[in-house]
Amino acid sequence: MPTYGRKDVVFERGEGCHLYAADGRRFLDFTSGIAVNALGHCHPYLVKALAEQGAKLWHTSNLFRIGNGERLAERLVANSFADTLFFCNSGAEAIEGGIKLIRKYQYVNGKPKRYKLICFSAAFHGRSLNALAATGNEKYLEGFGPANPGYKHAPLNNANVVRDMIDDEVAGILVEPIQGEGGIRSATPEFLRTLRAICDEFGLLLFFDEIHTGFGRTGKLWGYEWSGVKPDVAAIAKGMGSGFPVGAFMATEAAAKGMVPGTHGSTYGGNPLATGVANAVLDVILQPGFVDGVHERGLYLTRGLEALVAKHRHAFDEVRGRGFLQGLRCVVPSGEMVDRLMSLGMLVVGAGENVIRVFPPLIADKATLDEGLAILDKAAASFATKAA
Repeated sequence: MPTYGRKDVVFERGEGCHLYAADGRRFLDFTSGIAVNALGHCHPYLVKALAEQGAKLWHTSNLFRIGNGERLAERLVANSFADTLFFCNSGAEAIEGGIKLIRKYQYVNGKPKRYKLICFSAAFHGRSLNALAATGNEKYLEGFGPANPGYKHAPLNNANVVRDMIDDEVAGILVEPIQGEGGIRSATPEFLRTLRAICDEFGLLLFFDEIHTGFGRTGKLWGYEWSGVKPDVAAIAKGMGSGFPVGAFMATEAAAKGMVPGTHGSTYGGNPLATGVANAVLDVILQPGFVDGVHERGLYLTRGLEALVAKHRHAFDEVRGRGFLQGLRCVVPSGEMVDRLMSLGMLVVGAGENVIRVFPPLIADKATLDEGLAILDKAAASFATKAA
């Protein structure tokens, strides 16, 4: 189905931070598969883990214990706020599961009328019907019937509006620490702390969408760590499998009290292949110094992007985000900038508010970042020539 406007290129292999097209062209990949390929393309350790697991066992269903899944769950719990989790296959599934958990929590606590979530403008939570309703973007909802009920939308970083929206039907608050699709828009630490206080005051659950921000991309393992705010529920995916489809929703024991046998399920979720690869991803990311290195190089990238803004005011006017989850707001149309960069051998993805996303793989060293900054410099300069 023609649901994507695909670029006219076919990639036949990837290695590290680069992709190679069937026609011989080489591209620096600063999309990371839209923040998915955390460890770049075909990381040898992940290739080995997938091949070894693929030779042993692929799928059994969740009617039986899965050793890889149990180990992965234990490690994620040990390295996060959570006490428990549920494995699924994508970010949208993780959002759906988290919504169910929140509604069930209120039900078992004697508040069955509480089913609504407060969400935020310019958010993006996925393409399933509940995820789209939480996203609230009319363009994505058009033609799919009435939006699923139960979602209110407030401006990001406006706690007063959030407080005014609370009534006896609100069950929780869903927020991205940094909005990806919305234009690399950060929720401030003060705002997230206020949301935590509001949830505690009114008996609501705080749900963080960590699909973009998890697994080290911001320079900490989880995006919530920058604010010091621990959620009750979190959705994770993308970098979790570094290209292999896998996701989860995590929660505290108290928040998950309603999730008993029969309340949720997944045929493929947590299968031995997916959890085997995800364990291998954690093996790398949890190495001492790995995430700190992303933070350090993220600061280096920020300085480089800020220098480009100062040099090319005709092309860029703002740097957003942190770590390897950054964006450049463009003065020229962002779609034209994406195409110009591609013509120069660099891949980026657009976002809201005329932003291009700068998402290097977490393995990118300073030389690789310099390669990307040089191409961005050349692209921006070409727009100055065009304007002249």
